[in-house]
Amino acid sequence: MLTVNARAIAGPEESFKPTTVELRDLGPHDVLIDIAYVGICHSDVSHARGSWGETHYPLVPGHEIAGTVSAVGAAVTTFAVGDRAGVGCMVDSCRECANCRAGQEQQCTVNHVTTYGAIGRDGRRTNGGYSEKIVVDESFVLRLPDGIPLPNVAPLLCAGITMYSPLRHWRAGPDKRVAILGFGGLGHMGVQLSKALGAHTTVLDLSLDKREDGLRLGADDYRSTVDETTFKDLAEAFDLIVSTVPTSVDFNPFLGLLAMDGTLVSIGVSSKPLTIEPFSLIVNRRSIAGSRIGSIAETQEMLDFCGDRGIGAQIELISADQIDEAFDRVVAGDVKFRFVIDNSTL
Repeated sequence: MLTVNARAIAGPEESFKPTTVELRDLGPHDVLIDIAYVGICHSDVSHARGSWGETHYPLVPGHEIAGTVSAVGAAVTTFAVGDRAGVGCMVDSCRECANCRAGQEQQCTVNHVTTYGAIGRDGRRTNGGYSEKIVVDESFVLRLPDGIPLPNVAPLLCAGITMYSPLRHWRAGPDKRVAILGFGGLGHMGVQLSKALGAHTTVLDLSLDKREDGLRLGADDYRSTVDETTFKDLAEAFDLIVSTVPTSVDFNPFLGLLAMDGTLVSIGVSSKPLTIEPFSLIVNRRSIAGSRIGSIAETQEMLDFCGDRGIGAQIELISADQIDEAFDRVVAGDVKFRFVIDNSTL
């Protein structure tokens, strides 16, 4: 086994400390990745600080992993030493349930193995990208586009695919009007992707503080959700609204912004149940739906799409000593737009 440096948290009120983790021996289909950069996702904060229920400590988070292949198993055919490679939110699945057989392994109903905090096939708990290296089966490793710097490509492994999947599923394109609710780490990716897909794209956010950034990244319009005229001006204006908001929000006013057969998709995870007025749904035959990450194939599609169009995350690069401060700033919404850890500082 290989022992590598990492950063771990020992409890919900603890801070991150240097540690070491043991990686499994390279199997025939495994890829060893030297992690150069890893993004900080809001879900890292939620898991580390115990707000999503049971968390097993010590925890090494991180599922926006970008680096370089340094070794491959004897049977690996898709990667070679020196390749740019990434890992997203999952590192394995049962591969046998109906969803896995349909190519939707992110919806595995038997053994969806997340990149950290889960139990892998070897019976060991998985550790994430706040680490020097990671060993992953080649079927769950992504090829990273050459045209995007590694720090900017890392957040695509979660934030990028989390936005791309619903935009593609609900057919965002030249004939669609799309609103992105919340302009943060997810939202700023959503604007770029929606616009690149050809949709008329509007940002809906609490304030206009980031309006210039939104327009620079491709938004056609940017409106404040605390301005009552927004809901009058944009009534029945959208075919698709993607909500990135991770806190409890009253969706009823936003349902009123949907046109005939419009859909509101929630990708933010709130700790409180949603409350929907029936008439908000039955008028215009509206729908409300949820979405998580995409499949491995769709994630690769997204990476290739972004590579062809030069789409990357807007980031703030930090050292490993700044993780706790970055977590606090993520909660406060004080980042433009994604923190990325330089793993050379571990």
